[in-house]
Amino acid sequence: MPLQPPFDRVVFDCDSTLSCVEGVEELATSDELRAGIEELTSQAMTGRIPLDEVYGKRLELMSPRQIDVQRVGQRYIETAVKGARDVVSALHALDKEVRIVSGGLRLPVVAFGLWLGIRDELVDAVQVFFDHHGKYRDYDRESPLARNGGKVEVLSRLEAKRTVFIGDGITDAETKEVVDGFVCFGGVALREEVAARADAVVDAADLRALLPVVLSAEELEHLSRHPKHARVLRGLPRT
Repeated sequence: MPLQPPFDRVVFDCDSTLSCVEGVEELATSDELRAGIEELTSQAMTGRIPLDEVYGKRLELMSPRQIDVQRVGQRYIETAVKGARDVVSALHALDKEVRIVSGGLRLPVVAFGLWLGIRDELVDAVQVFFDHHGKYRDYDRESPLARNGGKVEVLSRLEAKRTVFIGDGITDAETKEVVDGFVCFGGVALREEVAARADAVVDAADLRALLPVVLSAEELEHLSRHPKHARVLRGLPRT
């Protein structure tokens, strides 16, 4: 059914939604390894294989150092989807609760969230553990975000609010059962399997195209009265 704004809470996936990259792929140390990781990610994001079958496997193949994982945060910032910070700022101006719920690694996702203006306590992602030399040891195998259905579980624990979720993968589409609206963001990677489940699809490469989709006419009018946000609304890309 069509989206019915306004929403009190807006939740984003991170990889290929707020940033143009898949963070775990940025940890690959060779083209051959990256190609293998990309294929595993693609299979999980389209639902061809369960996420928990590839989550640990990808990390074990790369065995990243702590410093490498930290660098992914900067990579997220460098490849932020156009308009991402503007959108977060506009949502905050409307007193929306803005969160990130991601199957990515918590260390870089939190760093990216802070850059976007989202506090660390509003970011859910998967913790990774290192030894005292900074070498990869393991990931949080109890994290629901490392398996299918995990985002549903995380969202179900939150205080009840009218919520819209924005993402690009099959684990994002799963949230439809617990949110008031699901938007497939295809500006980085448009997956037919995900778009088919969505209440709305935004396929522009600029995240600002999301605003007319998830905001009411009254909210857009409110933003237009503030010079900072009015500039964001001008010349919005078409979806």
